[in-house]
Amino acid sequence: MEAKKVCVITGAAGVLPSAFATEMVKNGYAVALLDRNAEGAEALAARIRAEGGTAAAYPCDVLDKATLQAAHEKMLAELGPATVLINGAGGNSPRATAANETFTAGDETREDVATFFNLDKAGFEFVFNLNILGTLLPTQVFTPDMVGKKGCSVLNISSMNAFRPLTKIPAYSAAKAGVSNFTQWLAVYFAPAGIRVNAIAPGFFVTAQNKALLFHGDGTPTPRTGKILAATPMGRFGKPEELLGALRFFTDDSASGFVTGVVLPVDGGFAAYSGV
Repeated sequence: MEAKKVCVITGAAGVLPSAFATEMVKNGYAVALLDRNAEGAEALAARIRAEGGTAAAYPCDVLDKATLQAAHEKMLAELGPATVLINGAGGNSPRATAANETFTAGDETREDVATFFNLDKAGFEFVFNLNILGTLLPTQVFTPDMVGKKGCSVLNISSMNAFRPLTKIPAYSAAKAGVSNFTQWLAVYFAPAGIRVNAIAPGFFVTAQNKALLFHGDGTPTPRTGKILAATPMGRFGKPEELLGALRFFTDDSASGFVTGVVLPVDGGFAAYSGV
């Protein structure tokens, strides 16, 4: 398989990254689909190939540089060097999630529920590693392909949590703030190499990771969903396809060739609303 432009997507089997993959194929890219979920990545690749696109799945772990390097070597042989990298892998962990939004008297000694005081250190580390190292390591492995070439870029996935942390999920909020900051650092660092680095900060989209927080088992919304929608002026969750305009803009050098270090909210107005 040969292609002029290659887009690498980590976490590719996820709801949002899989939408990115389909869009990048429409925009003329071959896609390298990286995910620990080998079956999910291969199913997406097969679907893209059945529709006439070029795609290959590479099982790997974004926290294991050796597996990323192995995927890179296979990609070079099958598709060619990377033109665009989308760091789509990320997420939260129940072990880094508190049960309640704010402090209640006695939290410091409770053991029956997850409070700030008894959050699992390993869970916190996992979330930080997944989001921060899971952006660092793929960038280290794939950006050498791009140095000195025109039209190359990195797109990270931050979150509205990076601007204003959500209750209950301190590790995820802090980690995504780190992704935004790291995006700006990378943009400055890579500017002389001609590689642009930007990020999309999605608002609230229903994914496999957050569905249990947003909906009960019978499909009815949780109280947290009510609070989210009340704080979103457009009054609804986003749809994956509503991120694709930002994706096209950031990865099209003719449209955004002088844009780097930007973190763009796609959030239905969540960041703009003060609550009053």
